[in-house]
Amino acid sequence: MGDQTRALITGASRGIGRALARELDGRGAKLGLIAREREGLEALAAELRGDPLLLPADVSVRAEVEAAVAEFTAVAGGIDLLVANAGVADYGPFADMPVERAERMVTVNVLGTILTVKAGLEPMLAEGRGHVVVLSSGAGLRAFPSAAVYGGTKAAGAEFASALRHELSGTGVSVTTVFPGEVATDLHAHEPDRLPDWRRGDDAVEPTEVAVAILAAVREDRAEVFVPAAVRMLGLNGIAPRLTDRLLRRLRGTSAAPRRR
Repeated sequence: MGDQTRALITGASRGIGRALARELDGRGAKLGLIAREREGLEALAAELRGDPLLLPADVSVRAEVEAAVAEFTAVAGGIDLLVANAGVADYGPFADMPVERAERMVTVNVLGTILTVKAGLEPMLAEGRGHVVVLSSGAGLRAFPSAAVYGGTKAAGAEFASALRHELSGTGVSVTTVFPGEVATDLHAHEPDRLPDWRRGDDAVEPTEVAVAILAAVREDRAEVFVPAAVRMLGLNGIAPRLTDRLLRRLRGTSAAPRRR
């Protein structure tokens, strides 16, 4: 990713999306930044050297996503990099979770990703080039207690991206799935009492570390990237569930995984 890369990022006003915007801005990219609140986008734009296109939109609303993608495409002339990063996380025992909170995670994390990629693919395929990045999570490889719905949505995103990479083979458009572990953001600063014990650790990676890893994976056309690398071990859950249970207990504390007899 270098000068004049046309990059469109959802969830751009905070966390990984914000870090990606900064990294790409430093490399001379033409940016389109999508988030629900204009205020957050304007605060980010004030930190950047370039002149990003600010596109307030809710990714779970089809008309808003399509309008934002169309506006960026018209201004930039196309899309080289599309990052479906927008997402929400809500924790707590599933039996106690209001259905509205679960529904919001599904509409943003799953439908929002699908709508974003669907809208962005058309201009990419028309040019016969481009790269799609889908943000999943370590929880998409092995969901944690108190994150049943969140983990399910992130697993859905990962499977969507994996299938899409194969579907797009030979088109010039590629796909990378990102599996971050715990990331140091302020996403849950307003609800500390709802965080499970395993989300309270001090070993979270910085958003910038994830952003740099994403851009390296895009450059190398890697199908998947794990940040930190140990997150890859969670993918063993399908063949060695007891091993991943032990790994989770080590990484997150004893509340992170049920003990098996």
